[in-house]
Amino acid sequence: MQRYFVAPEQFRGVIITITGEDAHHAARVMRMKPDDQIIVCDGVSRSVRAVVLEASPQEIRAEAEEELLQDSEPAWSITIAQGLPKADKMELVIQKGTEIGASSFVPFESERVIVQYDGKKEAKRIERWSKIAKEAAEQAHRHRIPSIQPVQSWRQMLTLIGEFDLALFCYEREGAAAHGKGIANAVRQWKLEREKSSDEVVQNPRIVLLVGPEGGFSEREAVEAEAAGAILVGLGKRILRTETAGLVGLTCLLYESGAMEGA
Repeated sequence: MQRYFVAPEQFRGVIITITGEDAHHAARVMRMKPDDQIIVCDGVSRSVRAVVLEASPQEIRAEAEEELLQDSEPAWSITIAQGLPKADKMELVIQKGTEIGASSFVPFESERVIVQYDGKKEAKRIERWSKIAKEAAEQAHRHRIPSIQPVQSWRQMLTLIGEFDLALFCYEREGAAAHGKGIANAVRQWKLEREKSSDEVVQNPRIVLLVGPEGGFSEREAVEAEAAGAILVGLGKRILRTETAGLVGLTCLLYESGAMEGA
């Protein structure tokens, strides 16, 4: 069943209005007609099975028939902070990361970033990345679209680390070293410390996974990230491409959260 995301204000009681590119896609590509069924999500708190009342390339009107459980979102809110990669690799990270279960993406500049970031093109780039996330969320039957944050400087990224319950800094030296801490061990140790703490346990922790660009992170950046509160972790003894590392780390985190278990 085709899934569409709309703004909350496009829900008016049981009547839903779909406009823009989604209406064109539904009418022209999917050839929607009255009595066809679709799933519509507001990206916040509501997902419904609806029946199409009217269909045109300009507007689809549908009526909600059944409220659906929003049970496809992970309990852990995981952000992939990605050092800006070359070419269209960021698009791959966003597309596949959305399918797997990332909650948001933060692109950032760092010492070994190769691409020349053009701030004048940022709005257009964010718009494209957001569209990729939306389409991937629809394909993966998610109830929320991951957010795409503006490109951050390295200093801004260091400040953001403190806003998360757990920050993991993917560093190849940790993976290569015999004494290095793997991501699974780091997370399990963090979970044990949370359970032992007398403070109230966070049920829906916010976690950020920092991934370097093609050249990885410098030693200086590793020191600064650790000082800011991040835990240095490895992803195994093999060297992963930048567009692979975040996806592997995300999958490891979701496994540790229990999100990869069967229904």
